[in-house]
Amino acid sequence: MPEEYLDDPEGYLSLIIEEMLPDVVDLGLAEFCDVFCEEGVFSVDQSRRLLLEAKKAGLSPKIHADEIVSLGGGELAAEVGAISADHLMAVSEEGIRALAQSDTVAVLLPASTFCLMSGQYAPARKMIREGVAVALASDFNPGSSPVNSLPVVMGIACRQFKMTPAEVISATTINAAHAIGRALEIGSIETGKKADLVVFNAPTYSYLPYRFGTNLVKTVIKDGNVVIGGLA
Repeated sequence: MPEEYLDDPEGYLSLIIEEMLPDVVDLGLAEFCDVFCEEGVFSVDQSRRLLLEAKKAGLSPKIHADEIVSLGGGELAAEVGAISADHLMAVSEEGIRALAQSDTVAVLLPASTFCLMSGQYAPARKMIREGVAVALASDFNPGSSPVNSLPVVMGIACRQFKMTPAEVISATTINAAHAIGRALEIGSIETGKKADLVVFNAPTYSYLPYRFGTNLVKTVIKDGNVVIGGLA
């Protein structure tokens, strides 16, 4: 909450819903509405009200949920049809089941847990076993995850989440594309999709998370054009 609304969270929520949301939509500034559903931030009820109003206004819901305390953010993400739910280190069993039965992508952020030294990593193996679509991201920010290297995230995910290299690659490509509503355009090598490709100097795909502290990128292709390196 902003300092001037610390004693009036309902007033701030009203400001967002009644003034900010209409302006953002009218000006075409965003396609998603995200909320941090956490103890001491937005409650489950407040988050629900904001996301439903945003959805009504034409924005797709996203949610930062169950990072520290199991509040029911995972369940709420499934309830409101959120395109993604981030963090989920403290997600409940009910939350995992709800996510598994929804189209919401669980975006897990292992570098954040690593940097915070909390030891509470998201239950990735349980989520995958239950059928939750899992993506990976860096959560790059100055407060809790000053890491912008996706290969480092991939390496931590293999070691701490016990994800396989194949699962990690899916989580950083096609599943990540689903988490931002772009899976029909990017995220996999298919006819009709954008030619956004990275070529690595690696003998096998499993070598990438193995050498997670090394930049193995040889070539980057964006929209079919080589922007870094060469094809030789």
